[in-house]
Amino acid sequence: MSVFRLPFAAMASRCEVRVAAGSAREAQDFARPAIDEVARIERKYSRYRSDSIVSRLNAAAGAGPVECDEETRALFDYADSLYQASDGLFDITSGVLRRAWDFGTGRVPSAAELAPLRALIGWPDVERDGAWVRLPRAGMEIDLGGFGKEYAADRAAEALAAQGARHGYIDLAGDMRVIGPKPDGQPWQIGIQHPREPQRLAATIPVERGGLATSGDYERFFERDGQRYCHILDPRSGQPVSYWQTVSVVAPMAVVAGNCTTIAMLKQADGLDFLRQTGLSFFAIDRFGESHWTTGSAA
Repeated sequence: MSVFRLPFAAMASRCEVRVAAGSAREAQDFARPAIDEVARIERKYSRYRSDSIVSRLNAAAGAGPVECDEETRALFDYADSLYQASDGLFDITSGVLRRAWDFGTGRVPSAAELAPLRALIGWPDVERDGAWVRLPRAGMEIDLGGFGKEYAADRAAEALAAQGARHGYIDLAGDMRVIGPKPDGQPWQIGIQHPREPQRLAATIPVERGGLATSGDYERFFERDGQRYCHILDPRSGQPVSYWQTVSVVAPMAVVAGNCTTIAMLKQADGLDFLRQTGLSFFAIDRFGESHWTTGSAA
């Protein structure tokens, strides 16, 4: 049995299925449904597609409700639990802030620019009645980018395992779900990029199964007057977070790992206590360059 790498593109990212199989054809048969599942989720939930349920909801903001299927309603229930668990920091309506923050040009928006966008943020204001969902204010938006990729990794891993694969993982640009160890029983050694030295690893994390996700201030950012502005934005202030350089979490599912990394980033200095309270394994580097590593009991 050999380990095969099957790269593919999805969600504007380089992705990969790595799976142990008896032949290249068997590996492709294992991987095909998993890759198809990622594509399905992207079609359904990408805000960049005009025919996605997210785009339909956003286009109807301030007008009538939109009917949502069971899967979408379940994701909104999950978003609600994240909002509660993060004391309102994880808010899937906060994506409107990107209208002011352009990480391509590197311009810092003024408070006057941010104010009307901040007024559009408010997950508790979203109206949900059975299958119907309505954004009450024109200009409001839903954005599932905060956990969509991790959700896709989990679903793809389920599809991979359903084909009979037992050793391998799904990697969606660093958001991973491992279905089982290497064929020899050893864990996969997953390298974590150093946030300030791209050619160097900051850590290597062994994972036999479960999810691994990383958030950091180096994925999309710009610097002005010696200050780094990253793409993770606090919905209360409209400003980028600044305390953590990188946070990685291992959890039973990729979506849980990803949510923990994002919430830790949003909690800033309080993120370390939050990570410790989860009971999960994590690795993090703070703004001062100090590393924090804990092997949890809940992974």
